Order: sequence, then C-alpha cells, then structure tokens
Amino acid sequence: MSRVNDFLTETGIFFLATVDGDQPKLRPLGAHLEIDGKVIFGVGDFKDVYKQMEANPKVEIVACKPDGHWLRYTGKAVFDHNDVYAKKMIEASHLEEIYNEKTGNKLMTFHLEDAKAVDIPMMGEGEDLL
Repeated sequence: MSRVNDFLTETGIFFLATVDGDQPKLRPLGAHLEIDGKVIFGVGDFKDVYKQMEANPKVEIVACKPDGHWLRYTGKAVFDHNDVYAKKMIEASHLEEIYNEKTGNKLMTFHLEDAKAVDIPMMGEGEDLL
C-alpha cells in the first residue's frame, strides 16, 4: 500500500471515476492517508459521488506523474464508517470549514478492496504495486 500512497502523494491531484447510471463520472481529488495498511480516501455524504459509490462501488483512481508514469488503481470502494479516519483526513487536508457540526456535512472515508494497482510507464509494461 505504501507504494500506492507514495505515488498519489507525488502526483498531488488524482482522479476518481464512478458511474451514474450508464454515464461515467470523473472528478479530481487530492486527500488521502495511509492508515492501518490501507490507503484511505474521503468524499462528502452530501455529494453525488457518495451516492454513486453507494449504488455501484466499483471505482478507478488514476494519477499521472510529470515523467509520464501513471497509476491505475481499481477496486471496490468500501466505506469505513470510522470517525477516527474521518477526523485525521479532515485535519490533514484542512477541510474543517466544509466538514463540521455547523455545516452538518460528514466526510465518508473509504478504501479499495479486491484492488489492483499498476504503475504504467509512457511506453512499456506496467508494474504491479500490490
């Protein structure tokens, strides 16, 4: 997992793909943490992305480094329902203005299971990171 986390840290921004019915949806994210041997991500419970992942947990995360290497991290999103993870994610990502008691917004953390992660160079074979 550390190799996946390090890749995402190096790229800064990565993209999460979900589906809404039969329409693919893609959005940029940046927040992630490595905790308990998992890479943890977060989305707001009030956002469409959360509803999409609840309906169909199959997702893909893609990130690209300046040297042309890119990561394809695919799996089933499993929501952790762990307030400790959410609190650490909020603090580390400075999201306190969005997720707090006043707004009522809740950060839902998740990790990928049954996952594959491949570091793919611009040309050549990819390397399995898991």
